[in-house]
Amino acid sequence: MNNLGRISVLMATAFVDMIGFAIVFPLLPFYAERCNAPPWVIGWMIATFSIAQLAVAPLWGRFSDRVGRRPAILLGLSMSAAAFTVFAFANSIFMLFLSRLVQGIGGGTVGVAQAYVGDSIDARDRAKALGWLSAATSAGVMIGPFIGSQAFRLGLAVPGLVAAGLCLTNVAFAWRWLPETAAHRARVSDNRLPVQRPIRELALQVLMRPRGPISRLIWIYAVGMLGFMSMTAVLPLFLGDRFGVSEANIGNFFFFIGALSLVMRAVVLGKLVDRFGETRVMRAGAAFLALGLFSIPLPGSIYLTALAMGLVPIGTALLFPNVSALVSHRVTRREMGQTLGVQQAFGGIARVLAPVWATMAYQGLGLNQPFFIAATVVAFVGFLTFGVKPGPAVEPETELAAG
Repeated sequence: MNNLGRISVLMATAFVDMIGFAIVFPLLPFYAERCNAPPWVIGWMIATFSIAQLAVAPLWGRFSDRVGRRPAILLGLSMSAAAFTVFAFANSIFMLFLSRLVQGIGGGTVGVAQAYVGDSIDARDRAKALGWLSAATSAGVMIGPFIGSQAFRLGLAVPGLVAAGLCLTNVAFAWRWLPETAAHRARVSDNRLPVQRPIRELALQVLMRPRGPISRLIWIYAVGMLGFMSMTAVLPLFLGDRFGVSEANIGNFFFFIGALSLVMRAVVLGKLVDRFGETRVMRAGAAFLALGLFSIPLPGSIYLTALAMGLVPIGTALLFPNVSALVSHRVTRREMGQTLGVQQAFGGIARVLAPVWATMAYQGLGLNQPFFIAATVVAFVGFLTFGVKPGPAVEPETELAAG
């Protein structure tokens, strides 16, 4: 199978996996309210996924560097299926927390999927390939909430069971069609398993040298994720309180966001990168994201609010894939999985903090404030992007051969 075929299979796997995730996520706040959970508890419930993902993402990356990308992806998918099964039968706050915990452990393989792309695609095309991968997840975000809202009409347990069934089907599909990357097979056959630095050393480097080329990009990713996930945490509550949106129709809004994100990542992103370069497109993404977050609470009409929401997927489509591509250019394939895992770990910290502070601000400061604060945070990211220099990409094979 050629590289394009591998990426196509990975995209299909990511698409189905994200459908399962998106079926459950918009319903979670409503299910938690049925269990009498206040907003601040819902914030911690959402954050539990990210706490688990934070803990395991670098370990998944190291595991994939040594054992292979394919086994890591298969294990992650299996854990997601188990989490959705727990969600289906959750009748207490504890079970909802447990579901998020298991799902977060399985969701720590995002960096592994990015490393799979890095193994399979030349550096000059990596941003576009990562855009295609994220387009597949955006398609899942588009379809999943709609399926979840429709499945909810059939019973409380049905959305979780549908998500679990999709995940198990996905495991079988990936087992049959997703091959190991050629780069990893070559290292194993050559007895050249990666010699890796300790994960703690990589994380400390990001903290102690925030202006370094890789560290700055990881901070951009993490702080941008903080702003974006703050919005995601309170959006269902905001739409419910402001416009009366419920479990039965929340999927329509996520469908709109996912559809726009899909078009941006699958069609527009590659053309913009070819014309303007990854660094400039990344900067534009930060600007669109900040503007969207600031604009959401301003209109009094649900239709104008939806238009403001449309700026957010435009921003994320331009920001996050380019950040990951720029990171991949600056490391060898020996440490790509681990480095992208560390990036996901810092993103995980942001995902932990975002729902906690956003729901507390929503409850204590008012409906609009989390959006305004998140917009300010992302505007800060925009300033950080101007410290990133394009620079030539380094082909990992050269460094591997030299070593």
